[in-house]
Amino acid sequence: MPRFLSSRPDSRLIPLPWDTPLTEWPTDFLVALPRGISRHVVRFIKVGSSVYAAKEVIEHLALHEYRTLTELHRTDTPAVEPVGVVTGRMGADGRDLDPVLITKHLEFSLPYRALFDHGVRPETVSRLLDALVVLLVRLHLIGFLWGDVSLSNVLFRRDAGQFAAYLVDAETAEIHEALSDGQRAHDLQIAITNLYGEFCDLEAGRMLDTSLDPLKLVESIDQRYRDLWAELTGVEEFSGQETYRIENRVRRLNALGFDVAELDIRTSPDGSTIRIQPKVVDAGHHSRRLLRLAGLDTEENQARRLLNDLDTFRARTNQQHVDEAVVAHQWLTECFQPVVTAVPADLRGKREAAQIFHEVLDYRWYASQRQNREVPLLEATHGYIQDVLRALPDEAMSPSSMTPLGGEEGRQLANPFDPSQGFLDDDGPMPEDPWETGAEEDLPAAGILDIAALRAQRG
Repeated sequence: MPRFLSSRPDSRLIPLPWDTPLTEWPTDFLVALPRGISRHVVRFIKVGSSVYAAKEVIEHLALHEYRTLTELHRTDTPAVEPVGVVTGRMGADGRDLDPVLITKHLEFSLPYRALFDHGVRPETVSRLLDALVVLLVRLHLIGFLWGDVSLSNVLFRRDAGQFAAYLVDAETAEIHEALSDGQRAHDLQIAITNLYGEFCDLEAGRMLDTSLDPLKLVESIDQRYRDLWAELTGVEEFSGQETYRIENRVRRLNALGFDVAELDIRTSPDGSTIRIQPKVVDAGHHSRRLLRLAGLDTEENQARRLLNDLDTFRARTNQQHVDEAVVAHQWLTECFQPVVTAVPADLRGKREAAQIFHEVLDYRWYASQRQNREVPLLEATHGYIQDVLRALPDEAMSPSSMTPLGGEEGRQLANPFDPSQGFLDDDGPMPEDPWETGAEEDLPAAGILDIAALRAQRG
């Protein structure tokens, strides 16, 4: 009789055929969704309107990963949400089966291979790396040593022209009170090694733009990480006459999407110099503000874009003197909700609501420039739906998710419930991720994160 360990139990999971290996589960229980390469058997399970990811893994790793993900979820760190672990599984023939770790499917998320399948522009690759670096820094700030940093272990969600990265795999992770410089450097070296292998794999499969060099891409990761870490945690010393630089430091952190929870400020005995260092920084500056004002739970850059539109609405309606929360409610009912409501039900699986609103704003700007007039928001919404949204692939659970997925029209997956097995018409052996298959061996040791430009702009 299987045993369920869960802090958020879903009773609909209990009667599922846990006495059967995941590879042999009836397709009635499964959903075909894109996922990355994994050294374990992974399937997506649908119960009612909910979708879960199930991974077969040995017991101590399953329990360790479940508890690690639970801690990340408690601290509101971007990671998949753990649901439970199924242990004590036994097949019909009496043999023991590996436990299953169950996590909640992250809606509107994509593995990196699904993004590269249709071709990715060089600037998009830079945004993906930015998202990964931000995730790694956020993890290190809370004392989280990942141990297996790679694109394969991350899911990406669109975030208003950027991407937000979420941790998927925490088998090798450790949580400490704080990380030493050596521990952080070790994680960074693992990231560089793994990502170099992944970019080389994409290059060999002709999915990486020819202008991009895998070595230069991974070398940029080191500098992006060090710049962001220094900005979030570094010491800054200046003259006692330059106290304005304290506020400038906070503003720069806010611009990067972080709040300062604690700032260590020390002055010299004669008051001639001031030394400041952020001691505790919390990510989510803009998303917390939008949630407080409008009740919208979004990614950080989506929140930044929506708040900009809220500020524009406030200025256009001449309500600078009105309480911000009152204006936010008016913006929500007159701008945001009409756009979301205008989207037909069958197209709502294309993008999440905040991302749709951001893309409508972009569409309205381009339409206004093209037509040399100010295009009304709802007119732009209907144009966006017809010209853009209908042609986009689904990124959420929808009826189309139940059908075999294909990267190109007319191609069929060898196994629609395991996209990593490739297509039926592929020649030769199926591709393998060299850094995953060799995981047990000892491995050799521009974009939005332009910290220098931020410092030049904000002092």
